Amino acid sequence: MDLQSAVSVTDPFPQRIVCLTEEPTETLYALGEQARIVGISGFTVRPPEARREKPKVSAFTSAKLDRILALEPDLAIGFSDIQADIAQALIKAGVEVWISNHRSVEGILGYIRRLGGMVGVPDKANAYAARAEAHIASVREAAAALPRRPKVYFEEWDEPAISGIRWVAELIRIAGGDDIFPELAAQSLAKDRILADDTEAARRAPDIVIGSWCGKRFRPEKVARRPGWAEVPAVRDGELHEVKSPIILQPGPACLFDGLDALHAIIRRWAERHA
Repeated sequence: MDLQSAVSVTDPFPQRIVCLTEEPTETLYALGEQARIVGISGFTVRPPEARREKPKVSAFTSAKLDRILALEPDLAIGFSDIQADIAQALIKAGVEVWISNHRSVEGILGYIRRLGGMVGVPDKANAYAARAEAHIASVREAAAALPRRPKVYFEEWDEPAISGIRWVAELIRIAGGDDIFPELAAQSLAKDRILADDTEAARRAPDIVIGSWCGKRFRPEKVARRPGWAEVPAVRDGELHEVKSPIILQPGPACLFDGLDALHAIIRRWAERHA
């Protein structure tokens, strides 16, 4: 055996990744790189096999630091300033951490490509992002053919009422509707998207209300009973719908495929009824 064949070449890319939120887990599975994942968020629902195969070591604002360290990760991936404390604790313990903070459709596409590059599969990531771009383009084209565009109120929490984040507003536009709170969608933090009162959305007379109350069931009858809502077009016409939070409120592949399709289906049915 010569010296060259006896020396092992170390893979420069991370091999033991802890995913503190769902989107890196879903992306790595989509890229065929799930073997690198050693721990996931307990809120992960996509893909379903991840819940069966991977240890759950974190929530969104908290993590089991001892369990994470026992997994000997060479990279932890999280999302947003809300996970700053988790990131700080892991960094102090010697773990390399990447916290993404993307808030737009373009940001999600860039995230897929960056994550693929970080694990050494940029070609697969580019191909997957291109699939998402093609899907977005096809929905946008279908939406452009609709006879009317509805005004849409997207609510991601009910008490207090919080309107949709930027990527959701963008997906609503792609799907054929117009978000009634575009000025709030530009705010990255949920606290800056809290509505002043229960009648603020009603005054903008949405044609469609879409609820995605993260972690609990959307209750259309509760929305309909709000003061000043009886004559809102969405309430009058029975256009109160739910889109489950795992496919719309995490800034990863799910919202670009299933989430966008769910929005477009609701908007298309409304447009066809009001042609």
